[in-house]
Amino acid sequence: MKLFSKSPQETVSEQPFPTIPAEIDAASAPQPHDIAADPEGQFFLPGTAPKTIEETGLSESFLINHLCKVLHAGGTLTPAQIADVVKLPKLVCRQLIKQMTALMLVEAQGLDSADIKSDIRYTLTDLGKAWALDALNLSQYIGPVPVTLEAFEAQIRRQSISHEEIHRSELDRALSHLVIPDILKAQLGPAANSGRSMLLYGEPGNGKTSLAEALGMSFRDVLSFPYAILVGHQIIRFYDETLHQTADLPEDQPRGDLRWVPCHRPVVIAGGELMLHMLDLSFEHTARFYEAPMHLKALGGVFVLDDFGRQAEPPQAYLNRWIVPLEKGFDILSLHTGKKFGVPFDQLVVFSSNMLPEEMGDDAALRRIYFKIHVPSPTKEDYLQIFRDTCDSLQIAWQPEVMEVFFARKYEEAGFVTSGAHPGFLMRHILAACRYLDREPELSLDLLELAWRNVAASKRRDRR
Repeated sequence: MKLFSKSPQETVSEQPFPTIPAEIDAASAPQPHDIAADPEGQFFLPGTAPKTIEETGLSESFLINHLCKVLHAGGTLTPAQIADVVKLPKLVCRQLIKQMTALMLVEAQGLDSADIKSDIRYTLTDLGKAWALDALNLSQYIGPVPVTLEAFEAQIRRQSISHEEIHRSELDRALSHLVIPDILKAQLGPAANSGRSMLLYGEPGNGKTSLAEALGMSFRDVLSFPYAILVGHQIIRFYDETLHQTADLPEDQPRGDLRWVPCHRPVVIAGGELMLHMLDLSFEHTARFYEAPMHLKALGGVFVLDDFGRQAEPPQAYLNRWIVPLEKGFDILSLHTGKKFGVPFDQLVVFSSNMLPEEMGDDAALRRIYFKIHVPSPTKEDYLQIFRDTCDSLQIAWQPEVMEVFFARKYEEAGFVTSGAHPGFLMRHILAACRYLDREPELSLDLLELAWRNVAASKRRDRR
């Protein structure tokens, strides 16, 4: 899920230095995690599936309550159907149903089909329905049973981002759809391998966010994330299909515990809408379970705080919130019951901003950001190359003489800052104008001047 909140003054969408704009030809960029499919990547899969109730790490009473809720929602179900919902082996579900039958919570409803070998169907008794309602009053979470906090911590440490190294060839491929100077690549590689934190700063529209995304695409390992975590009898939903990209495993690779989902290293992006309270657990008062915060869902991957400095709270407040996690490698979260617990803070944190570093916070806070990388505006040669590639993708004739005049007027004489987003932005406006004017699209000074009226470009300012 990509979240953005641009200021009213920034009307040009922030794109990288694309050789072909993403809106025009998405095939030019590496597809999500096509690099991660490299067989050199490691598979950090959970252990074998539990064979007994004890091996789940959860109490029998918790599991019985959970199955009562599943049967209350699903009606009459077989052990196989229950197992498909709760992601436990059918053998363990049969053990639980046996205990529930002894407690008179369920009763058999006959075979699932005429085949004598088919499963027996079960439904709740009146006592079981009352038990289910009591369980729903505690939490309305119905789905895969959670894993313990201890199992979660152990798995996160096993699959730490520090275990994966990005080499020059891999970074070159991940950035192949961007036009960036070599010196910038030389800075990005060590920052990515550090697995710590970095600041990407520079003028708007020069691809800071896209650089962070491309770094995430260069990772190849496959991790495992739980559907949910149990902490102090409270359920925290963790796996998020909008943020986590599932990974295909080889056919001969056993899945193990199905309560874990194989995923690529996540790339989670939050923008100007991020509030400080969103970095804490979110408790749903009606459903009575928690949702993990965005940065926790980025464990083992990349968390990008885009438009840093545009949030409601000042940048210093976010840096203060993360001083301990960035320095010590763990974060402290709290339940509404008052219980506090620690979780690993194992991710590459990327702050992306149009501000200068000294405008974001004091020296003590900035010291926690290990790498501070200036993303420069494109040179004249890079800018014209981006523009030419954009025209080629649209099958519009390149006019070098026209572009020389246009570049001189706007960027050299008027003093506007070049932006990697300008070529695609201008060409989209030219296409729209030509459709309205009923004329063939072309690269001409009159159309460029018309399109430029929609550009909110900034004047040059000094950068350190």
